[in-house]
Amino acid sequence: MLALEPPSPYTQLLDAEPEALLPPQPKSVRDTGLQQQLIVELIAKALYLNGRSHLPVLTTRLHLSINVLREVLDFMVAEHVAEVAWRGESDIDVQYQLTGAGKQRAASWLERCPYTGPAPVRLEAWRAMVERQAAPATLPSADELAVEFTDDFLAAPVQRMLGAAMHAGRSMLLYGPSGSGKSALARRLGTLLTGLVAVPHAVVVGQDIVQVYDPALHRAPMPRQVRQVPERRSNDPRWVLCQRPVVVLDASLDADMLDLQPDAANGCYRAPPQLKANNGLLIVDDLGRQRMSAAELLNRFAQAQELEHSDLSLTGGYHFQAPCRMRLVFVSSLPPSSLLDDAALRRVGYKIPVGALNAANYRTLVRQQCLSTGVAYDEAALRYLLDELHAGAGLPLLACYPREIVARVADFAGFMGEPARMSVAALDQAWSSMFAGADVEQRLA
Repeated sequence: MLALEPPSPYTQLLDAEPEALLPPQPKSVRDTGLQQQLIVELIAKALYLNGRSHLPVLTTRLHLSINVLREVLDFMVAEHVAEVAWRGESDIDVQYQLTGAGKQRAASWLERCPYTGPAPVRLEAWRAMVERQAAPATLPSADELAVEFTDDFLAAPVQRMLGAAMHAGRSMLLYGPSGSGKSALARRLGTLLTGLVAVPHAVVVGQDIVQVYDPALHRAPMPRQVRQVPERRSNDPRWVLCQRPVVVLDASLDADMLDLQPDAANGCYRAPPQLKANNGLLIVDDLGRQRMSAAELLNRFAQAQELEHSDLSLTGGYHFQAPCRMRLVFVSSLPPSSLLDDAALRRVGYKIPVGALNAANYRTLVRQQCLSTGVAYDEAALRYLLDELHAGAGLPLLACYPREIVARVADFAGFMGEPARMSVAALDQAWSSMFAGADVEQRLA
């Protein structure tokens, strides 16, 4: 394993302002922590692809300050790689273009590395930022948690286990029958992680670029969160301020997806999900149905969580350690003992059962669904649903059923042009559309 890179002036800037969520804007090449040649190549490739460009346009495209760009462009002009194409009245009203020799060099740089996105940050700067923001997010108290999960009708022991696991930052396995609301519950846990984190657009590793920021996962702060951020005149635009991420992996996951993903078209690598989940929540849904064994998946993620880093390799064989600070939630409809042996189960901090609702909570959920969808509620019809349909079929009172049943009552009523209301006939129709079997066929006869 390669040794860690020595501290840079940029990392010292991170450590110097612990109250700031985003680092300050670098004022010089030295402040960026990057090699000047990397910035030269990024500027040259941008000019090669876009032609003569205004200095503020380059700033927006490369996410570097005007001071940094001017310093590098002065060097490029002196080396006859670039030249001033036009100059206005102000210091920033300048347009640059490549020289003939500069075009040849830019073409070779593009062939070697097509990346033309935002300037990256150094790997050690990313490590420092992740570590700095890894302090536990403020979590609800026991009473606040009970209020938060009121609509989920969770038993008090389950709520306490969820709260303790989140408080300790330990991994958990939510297990129970399909349709019991485990997946929705896991996602709800992500809303308990408050606070904001800084995510880099990209990171430079050796001679390669790894894209970290993913707009589909790294969501912008909500307005109330932005108002809580201390104001500063300028921040480093290579970083994006985001809500703590919630990354969900499903049954399509395979081992290759946990490694760096080469992106030949953009000339970089895409970070695997465990890196995108830094300082957030990583959910593995449908554990046991992936293209890799549950034990292998658990061990890989649990080891990364325990060591606080993920071991990765670039195509050329360059090995490095990327920061990996996350909370882990596994979700499965299979019995834990059929997924993992005793040794593997011990690596999971909390094993939390999520089962069927009791009759009272099921009734409440049906009433809520009727109210929210505009379906007229009927107590006699609800008794029929519980005593005849559920009891007759031997189906547990799972949290998924009220929404599906009431929605289908509304569907049929809308199709027929009739007012939507619960009735024995409407419930029979909805039930028959949900399940298959001899008893359903008899109801349709």
